[in-house]
Amino acid sequence: MVTEEVLARIPTDAGVYLFKDAKGEVVYVGKAQSLRTRVRQYFREGGDERFFVAAGFLARTATDVETIVVSSAKEALLLENHLIKKHQPKFNVKLRDDKQYLVLRLLDPAPAEDAKDKRHLFPRVEVVRNIKDDKANYFGPYHSATSARETLRTLNRHFKLRTCTDHVLETRGRPCLQYQIKRCSGPCAVLVPPEGYAEQVTDVKMFLSGKSAELVTRLRGRMQMRSDAEDFEVAAALRDSLSAVERSLARQHIVQDDFVDQDVWGLYREADFVEVAVLFVRGGKLVGRRTFTQKDQELPDAAVIAEYVQQYYATGMLIPDEVVVGVELEGGDVVAEWLTVQRGKRTRLVEPKRGIRARLVELADRNAAASATSRRNKDADAEQMLAKIAERLSLVRPPKRIECFDIAHIQGSETVASMVTFVDGVPARGLYRKFKIRTVENNDFASMYEVLTRRFRRANKPGAGANEGEDPAWARPDLLVIDGGKGQLGMAVAALTDLGVPLGGDQGVEVIGLAKERDLEAGSAPDRIYRRNVKDSIPLRSNSPELYMLARIRDEAHRFANTFHRDRRAKATLTSELDTIPGIGATRRQRLLKHFGSVRAIRQATVEDLAKAPGMNKAAAEAIMKYFATAVGEVPTADYEQEP
Repeated sequence: MVTEEVLARIPTDAGVYLFKDAKGEVVYVGKAQSLRTRVRQYFREGGDERFFVAAGFLARTATDVETIVVSSAKEALLLENHLIKKHQPKFNVKLRDDKQYLVLRLLDPAPAEDAKDKRHLFPRVEVVRNIKDDKANYFGPYHSATSARETLRTLNRHFKLRTCTDHVLETRGRPCLQYQIKRCSGPCAVLVPPEGYAEQVTDVKMFLSGKSAELVTRLRGRMQMRSDAEDFEVAAALRDSLSAVERSLARQHIVQDDFVDQDVWGLYREADFVEVAVLFVRGGKLVGRRTFTQKDQELPDAAVIAEYVQQYYATGMLIPDEVVVGVELEGGDVVAEWLTVQRGKRTRLVEPKRGIRARLVELADRNAAASATSRRNKDADAEQMLAKIAERLSLVRPPKRIECFDIAHIQGSETVASMVTFVDGVPARGLYRKFKIRTVENNDFASMYEVLTRRFRRANKPGAGANEGEDPAWARPDLLVIDGGKGQLGMAVAALTDLGVPLGGDQGVEVIGLAKERDLEAGSAPDRIYRRNVKDSIPLRSNSPELYMLARIRDEAHRFANTFHRDRRAKATLTSELDTIPGIGATRRQRLLKHFGSVRAIRQATVEDLAKAPGMNKAAAEAIMKYFATAVGEVPTADYEQEP
């Protein structure tokens, strides 16, 4: 426990405090305008909720506190974010799903007199994850790649912006199929008026910004104008675009008539289990949501929301006009200022007590509760499934952690192995591992022995046991699934026995082999499970829940191994002729190919042309010239001039 003497030494300045355990590991990071006042709140009974936090995790874990003084509350917020990322404290909010959501990026077309090339005259819509300060327009976020690409298909079908890359735009000689089917105006090869294309860009921006009503009026006016001019083909295209916009408008859920972009944060709590939801409201319309969950979270609701907001937007996520939260955040003005700096223009942090924004928070809270219920049902289903596997395989306990191994190669070349891990019946992709087989070729049994030996040597190292949990990547599994029959199972058992890994029982690892279906004349036999020290295999019905779970794990290991093998094989086969030239490494090869465009153009270049290329010199140019001259049976001259 942190003593009174330690508390008395804490400064009164603004800064960051770090609670540490007996090993010196950081277990919690927080910020405060007055460090001494804030830290004392954790240890003053009846002060506020922080005492109850202290009575929980601090009494059990924290033995010391370290403070870092800064000059302002804003600096404290930035430092807190940095330290949470660095130390990953046990009791802070953990934004586990920190992937960037997809957004759509669209540049404004440059005026014809200012445009340097076609890229600036004819911009395209791109799907990206990272938002940059590049004066582009960003729209989203989209909760899945499917929804983002569905939006792109709608844009391509009705607004006809180009879809090709900048390189294709500059080099293509004739229009592509998209132009032929009237889904692109064809600026790569057809004379397209920049003014007309800019008008299409404006339509797309209005559509993506949610200004559908204004866009409907705009399209209807242009359609009528084209119809009056008897330009019926263009009028028909505008009619189709108008219908698409109206259909999209009918599908959207309007949640308020204050047409601003908002992220609305809600929270649901059951004791120390917390579910957080954020609703994406764009132009007054609800377009998506995202949820996060965390167990063993004893912090107050306001602290939980504040940490999620800070960590979420610190990853580079799209920041809207308003961030709406249902609790009053301490230092909310500092958070709002930080969001404004992150975004590059003003962002409001709204803490509503009544009105439409308060009802939006209630909606976010209901979404968080619904997500928690759904997640709880999934957890219960997973527990039931694992219990069935334990019963079917005669295990002493349900296998919380299951690992599966598979070998992949083609006739012994580029042999690799995969390890996939499922925790509580769910893929734990952060624990997947890939292995290159080092000692054998074209021997699946010996390859399996090698990879299991390497994997469980790590599990036997200090701090890697299943109980300690200090290195979850190498903690021992409850169940080990081998893709194969008796032979592979026997090799796996031999590897674990040689390493002294306990098999079976309360603390040991159980190993099974899962053999794939065999094609028979009369049909196919069911998958079979082979167990150690058991003569007969266990056939599994094709519709049994046990087979579903185990087959899913095996198929995932197979997919992961094959993907790694294909990557290795591609790297081995996709080599350039330039790789064999002394003095030409990967960097020079890439620069040469980018500069000249092909190996053929490099072969035809002179020494002077080669020496002028980026990253080249006279010696390297002469080496290339000598190589190609020798390769075609020529005797190079003193200055390596090309034959005409």
